Amino acid sequence: MSLEIRSLEIRVAASTDADAACTVLRRSITECCDLDHKNDPAILDAWLGNKTPQMVANWFSSPTNFSLVALSEGLVVGVALLTGAGKLALCYLLPEARGQGVGKALLARMEEQACSWGVKALQLHSTATGQEFFAKRGYVDAGKVRSPYGVETVFFWKQLDAGAEAPDGSKRKRFCNCNPV
Repeated sequence: MSLEIRSLEIRVAASTDADAACTVLRRSITECCDLDHKNDPAILDAWLGNKTPQMVANWFSSPTNFSLVALSEGLVVGVALLTGAGKLALCYLLPEARGQGVGKALLARMEEQACSWGVKALQLHSTATGQEFFAKRGYVDAGKVRSPYGVETVFFWKQLDAGAEAPDGSKRKRFCNCNPV
């Protein structure tokens, strides 16, 4: 099934988006992340275990999280969640929405939010499926980490502040328009 993204709206997620966002999460994990779960029922059950509408609504309503949904013609096609600690905890798309700029738009908005909070570096655990996506957007591979649900993930980070120094003493490239604190 193919979905052509003609219009894209990125907005703050509301608890009323939880059912649709949950569908995005569950379909993305089940249909797109087979490199990661290898269709192992135990891994899938563990990974999907907390992906319920009630849990997603709780994540969206938490004051320490910033959650977004991406909509195309009223349909939720993507979901992302940033924690107050600067961790990108979710960035998932409907399978048919991949490759059309939705993930880039969600990630850019999350980086802007992190900067507005004063977060110096964004971090995330990527699936093998998402590894290339994050690497192409300037995220640095810091090694493998096993997730609680049994999938090997890649720990990525990206420097967001302009004033940080690289290990060699040079200034790091600025990735967003945030003002150094």
